[in-house]
Amino acid sequence: MKSKSLILGCFLLCFLSLCAGFSSFRGGFVLAESTSAKSCVVLEGNSGRVLFQKNSNQKLAMASTTKIMTAITAIENCKDLDTKFEISKKAVGVPGTSLYLREGDVYSVKDLLYALMLISGNDASVAIAERVGGSTSEFITMMNDLSKKIGVKNTHFANTHGLDADGHYTTAYDLGVITAYALENPVFREIVSTKNMRIVNKKDDTNRYLKNKNKLLFTLENCVGVKTGFTDDAGRCLVSAVEKDDMRLVCVVLNCGPMFEESASLLKECVSKYKMYNISDFYEYDKTITVEKGAKKSAKIGTKGEFLYPLTENEIKNLKFVYDYQKTVYAPLKNGSEVGQIETFLGNNLLFSEKIYTIEDIKPKSVLQRMKDFFKNW
Repeated sequence: MKSKSLILGCFLLCFLSLCAGFSSFRGGFVLAESTSAKSCVVLEGNSGRVLFQKNSNQKLAMASTTKIMTAITAIENCKDLDTKFEISKKAVGVPGTSLYLREGDVYSVKDLLYALMLISGNDASVAIAERVGGSTSEFITMMNDLSKKIGVKNTHFANTHGLDADGHYTTAYDLGVITAYALENPVFREIVSTKNMRIVNKKDDTNRYLKNKNKLLFTLENCVGVKTGFTDDAGRCLVSAVEKDDMRLVCVVLNCGPMFEESASLLKECVSKYKMYNISDFYEYDKTITVEKGAKKSAKIGTKGEFLYPLTENEIKNLKFVYDYQKTVYAPLKNGSEVGQIETFLGNNLLFSEKIYTIEDIKPKSVLQRMKDFFKNW
């Protein structure tokens, strides 16, 4: 079978479901490129398709990549990111990487989000949590609630910064899904793609200059972020992303020594192998159906949306379509009436299904038309 030529001993296929009329397939493909990461995934964020994976569902510590969730939780729950506020004593002296906040310093949540994501300020994460959640514990609850909303199932947050702690873990796959979700937010995208930033402490009008620790922003074409991390337990961790030709690729490496080099290599390989296609461009079926007892003898039909999906050139040859729709309908007929569906397969594996609808109104025959038909057939 043709699909077997794609497998070659290193092909993983998995089935997931999409809502809103789509049944989706997402395949994980182990590429020729190897990685030393303990766990890794590369996924296309818009479609959710896994392009590369290694132990992607293994629960691991994730160090400061935690702050991806900290940031998007704050952004979604803060009414005004630009309002200045005083830093409390609880946010001072947090261990690890730091903005070196002092009690009484005055910053906005947005200022601190830049410090959080560019230089990985642990103290900034606590200050943000207190401001947005009212307390650190309440904010952590908000983080876990958001992870459930996003739909990840193997992640739990015990703090806002990622320092090693019991009950603080994720998987490469979950973290990739969380990041893809966060990158849909324009404020988050703006922050994590920023290379250098100046923030001002309004207590004494002193400037702080921040340089992003994510080296790929400076060295990898089309890179848009997102976050580095390191602890003794987690090792070196990196979440990175590139955008090119309608694809948004998110790469997660957990416990990976050469995290920048290997992430760049994996992303480049995926960009070279895959291209985003609108699957509906490949449909071949009669776009009209017969209408009985209608003012018109036929009605136009079609699909409502588009389904963008990353594929290799070889995979395009293995796309198969099953068309199942009514060939005859009766008037009156409303625009948007469901008349069938199209199933799209990659080899023998279902990618998704899409409904077919009428795309025009068909009125019943008028009295005059019915009289003409009567005498014609007399």
